[in-house]
Amino acid sequence: MTISMYQVSVPVFIRMLNNLAAILEKAAVHCEAKKIDPAVLINFRLYPDMFAFGKQIQVAADAAKNGAARLAGVEGPEFENTEKTFPELMARVNRTIEFLNTCKPEQIDGTEEKDITIKRGETSVSYKGQVFLLNRALPNFYFHITTAYDILRHNGVELGKKDFLGRN
Repeated sequence: MTISMYQVSVPVFIRMLNNLAAILEKAAVHCEAKKIDPAVLINFRLYPDMFAFGKQIQVAADAAKNGAARLAGVEGPEFENTEKTFPELMARVNRTIEFLNTCKPEQIDGTEEKDITIKRGETSVSYKGQVFLLNRALPNFYFHITTAYDILRHNGVELGKKDFLGRN
C-alpha cells in the first residue's frame, strides 16, 4: 500500500494544529486558575538562545502553511508575528488550519520530485518535494510544537501525551 504526499502532509498538519489549539486552551485556563499573567508563559523560553513560547507557535503554524503551500505550488497567507495573547495565538493556529483546508490532494500528490527552493536572505537551499516534506517541513513543524508543549509542561500546565498526540 502506498501513501500519498497529501496524506503525509495536510491531514497531519491539521491534526497536530488542532491538538495544539487544545493545548493553548489548557494553558489559558491554567493561567486563569493559577492567577498567572499569560505573558509569563507566552514569553517563556527554555534557554536564552531559544525562541519563546509564542514564537514557537508562530513558527509551527508557518511550517505547516508554508510547507503545504510550497508543495501545492500556491502562495500561502502571510501572517504578522504580533500575537501576544492566547486568543491571538489560537486565532493564528485556526487561520492556518483554514488555509490548509483549501489545499487539495490533487495539488500535492505527485510532488515527490518537485523542485522546492527555500530562500533565507542571500542563502537558498533546494530540495525535491518528498525530501523537503520528510526531512524539513515535518521535522521542523514537530520540533516547534514539541518545544511549545515542553515549555508549558515545564511551567506546570497539566498536559499529557494524549494532549500532544490527540484523542483518536
